[in-house]
Amino acid sequence: MTVPMPLSSSECRDLLESGVVGRVAMATPVGPRIVPLNYRVRGNSIVFRTAPYSELSTYGWDTDLAFEVDDYDRESHSAWSVVALGRAHALDDPDEVQRTRLEHELWPWASGSRNVFVELPWRELTGVRLGDDWTKSATARRRSG
Repeated sequence: MTVPMPLSSSECRDLLESGVVGRVAMATPVGPRIVPLNYRVRGNSIVFRTAPYSELSTYGWDTDLAFEVDDYDRESHSAWSVVALGRAHALDDPDEVQRTRLEHELWPWASGSRNVFVELPWRELTGVRLGDDWTKSATARRRSG
């Protein structure tokens, strides 16, 4: 059995940057919700898009959110998980939205209008791994999109 090992801040960032799809966790009046979405890393923030009347747009502002991304390899029984904690805000400056759109190729996979650009600056970034070689170069072959 493999022992879980904490990841350094640098390793967490590298793995976060290597991912494509993550999950945002938030509290709502009817209980916790987890929303899968595609994302990119910009500086010390995660950026993504959502629909204007989604649960995330309704309950995700001015509150703590958790963002999680992970990966695993069945053959080697290796895995990793990174969690970012912070407060999200909608990008409302049209120039910033355009720059984000062009620089980060932030195109949602899900259908429908996802025209709210969101930035989640993290105040805490932690992670854990099982197994060896979950470096950025080892996970880069899995990134697409």
